[in-house]
Amino acid sequence: MKFITTPFDGVIVIEPDVFRDERGFFLETFHARKYREGGVDARFVQDNHSRSAYGTIRGLHAQRLHPQGKLIRVLTGAIFDVVVDIRRGSPNYLRWLSFELSGENFRQLYIPPGFAHGVCVTSEFAELEYKCTDFYDPRDELRIVWNDPDIAIQWPVRDPSLSPADRDAKRVADQIDLLPVVAGVRSGV
Repeated sequence: MKFITTPFDGVIVIEPDVFRDERGFFLETFHARKYREGGVDARFVQDNHSRSAYGTIRGLHAQRLHPQGKLIRVLTGAIFDVVVDIRRGSPNYLRWLSFELSGENFRQLYIPPGFAHGVCVTSEFAELEYKCTDFYDPRDELRIVWNDPDIAIQWPVRDPSLSPADRDAKRVADQIDLLPVVAGVRSGV
C-alpha cells in the first residue's frame, strides 16, 4: 500500500495493494492502523455513496463550523476529483489540485478539513463512496460555484449537469468571511 503526499499538506493519495487472480480481486479499502501510519489519522463517522452520469459536477463543497475530512474512492467508472485550499492565510489559498480516481485504478484520496471538494464524472456514470470525519449538516454547508474565476479550475466538461443548489452556489469573493483561517493568521487576510 502506498501513501503519496501532494503539494497540499494533509491531502494524500492512497494506492492500495490489489490482489488479483482468475476469480477477480481483493483489496483493503480501509485499515485504521495502516492509514494512520500513512498519514491519515482520522476518525470517520459517516459513509456516503453516490452515483452520477457523465458530465455531472458535484461541488465545490465544504462545511464551515464542522469541517469534514473525506476519504474518497470510486467503485465504478471514473471521476476528475478536485481539492481547493480555502484556508485563508495558507500559502496554497485558492489553489486547486485534481486527481483521476476510478474503479480501475483503485486509488483513494484523503482530503483533510479545510478544503473544498468537487467531482466531475468522466465516464458514462460513476459510483463513489466516501467516509467523513464529521456529520453532514445542511445548515453548515459552504458551496462555491464550480466555475469561480478566482479559482479557475480546468474542468474536463464545459456544460456540466448541476444540482439546483450547486447552480446557485456563490463565488469565494462573496463568502470570504465564511472561509476557515489557518491557525495563527489574522482573519483579515
